[in-house]
Amino acid sequence: MSLPITQSQIPPDIIDLGAGEPNQSVFPLDMIHRAADEQFSKGDPSFLQYGAEQGDGYFRLALAKFLSRGYGLPMNPEGIFITAGISSALDLLCTLFTQAGDTIFVEETTYFVAPKIFADHHLKIVPIAMDENGLMIESLEENLKRFKPKFLYTIPIHHNPTGSTLMDARRARLIELSQQFDFLILADEVYQLLSYTDDSPKPFAARADSGAENIVSLGSFSKILAPGLRLGWIQARPQRIKRLVTSGLLDSGGGMNPFTSAIVRGIIECGDLENHVNHLIETYRPRLQKMDLLLRQHLTDITYTVPKGGYFFWLRLPKQIDAIKLRERAKTFKVDFRQGALFSSIGGSQNYMRLCFAHYDEAHIQEGILRLKECLEVR
Repeated sequence: MSLPITQSQIPPDIIDLGAGEPNQSVFPLDMIHRAADEQFSKGDPSFLQYGAEQGDGYFRLALAKFLSRGYGLPMNPEGIFITAGISSALDLLCTLFTQAGDTIFVEETTYFVAPKIFADHHLKIVPIAMDENGLMIESLEENLKRFKPKFLYTIPIHHNPTGSTLMDARRARLIELSQQFDFLILADEVYQLLSYTDDSPKPFAARADSGAENIVSLGSFSKILAPGLRLGWIQARPQRIKRLVTSGLLDSGGGMNPFTSAIVRGIIECGDLENHVNHLIETYRPRLQKMDLLLRQHLTDITYTVPKGGYFFWLRLPKQIDAIKLRERAKTFKVDFRQGALFSSIGGSQNYMRLCFAHYDEAHIQEGILRLKECLEVR
């Protein structure tokens, strides 16, 4: 019997520069093992029971303290709702705050899985243009003249796939517009803590915590600990959190992932998670710098903006190159990437590609870029 191919399986002879996931070599096995042993040694099996709908209170308190240090602002545990990751959070938010046929706004381009979730809920997607500084307010204002969205889904920092970050002036105007036209801002801030410079804007989560009614911030442990934990959080006003807590899903099954929450709580409280995030930053920063250097040396026909955090470079190829066909040809050179059209809700970005600098070490990044260069040189 053949086994199904999982999201993480990459053939050993392929360098997949498109893989947007942490390499297993960075998973802190000892740290997670110690925390699990400590939890089981307490002799209290309550974390194996149905959990509190909002998430365990002690875990939310620990998470709030961790985020307060990471964001440089105090976070309120009452404004935190525990999820099974960002994808499950998006699905729940669509279930509770939209109906089939509703209009939503999505950045053009965006995280390629999100539109699939929105399609499951039969929502009408309207794309909002972006530039190197993130979502373009002019495009948003123009579309607000024609449509009444239920929400805008945005990745405001270290964007996937473009690597861009929305600056403070645009953030402030976005919030004003959300209040004026009464739509939610779903801010996917999964890369907020993976900033490699000191000039990143404060998260939308801080605005939600301080009282902004229309902001819902989404976070996850997938990029700062391990994706398989399936653990994340939502930050919003307490009345918005209350709507999540009273949903049928939570009424039936209790809080999401109390078992994993208990283990991660231990990792947070002993300071291991903070140390691990710092380790990831020190690991990924030189990889970003190495990829930037190699791109400038070897792929001189492309253009891009150097990201300041996250995982990704977004490369603009010469107009005549179709990235879908290029990716097919790349198989011959044992290298892979993700074509730009994958991230477009309107079939755009045909001559773009996304590369990830976080998955491989610097030697593999160098070999991958050299293989990509060979592929591009074939006419």
